[in-house]
Amino acid sequence: MKGLLVVFSAPSGAGKTTIISRVRAVEPNCAFSVSHTTRAPRAGEVEGIDYHFVTEDGFSDIERSGGFVEWAHVHAHRYGTSVAEVDRQLAAGRDVLFDVDYQGGRALMRRYPDAVTIFVLPPSMAEIRRRLQGRALDDEATIRLRLHNARIEIATAGEYRFTVTNEELDRAVEDVRAILRAERLRSSLHAARIRQLVAEEV
Repeated sequence: MKGLLVVFSAPSGAGKTTIISRVRAVEPNCAFSVSHTTRAPRAGEVEGIDYHFVTEDGFSDIERSGGFVEWAHVHAHRYGTSVAEVDRQLAAGRDVLFDVDYQGGRALMRRYPDAVTIFVLPPSMAEIRRRLQGRALDDEATIRLRLHNARIEIATAGEYRFTVTNEELDRAVEDVRAILRAERLRSSLHAARIRQLVAEEV
């Protein structure tokens, strides 16, 4: 059976990356789509595991050759999803998880209309500020920019098939797992089995 294509989007500080990591830890069939980015690696990030880190010119070369399913500018950097990466994982029957902003989410929805789309909501804007400050990665001006962008991003949540509020991490992870279980039971994914039963001699 072909794998699911699962798109996650959220504003900075909502915790979608943590949710994806937790889901992958307990769902062995889930693979993470490793994006390309022009930003520098953060502490602890590993090339080919967290992102493919490329130069602006290298990113442009891939984009011009049609090598991205989607790409977008996010916080002054570019991020893109490789066509080859997606096709390889789906053909192997893996569920491919995407961590993209709403621009990337829209592009993936257009290209893959059957994608499972999940928007991760924060419990409040105040909680986003608290989490961003707690990461100690950004100065106050950057935090204000991220909060401004968060409102724009949250306004797109209705375009996604599902929303999960990350107020309590364990519950949010279980909500995502429930969505995946239901989506794997979609009748369109079991067409071959249905045909087999119809044709079966008894």
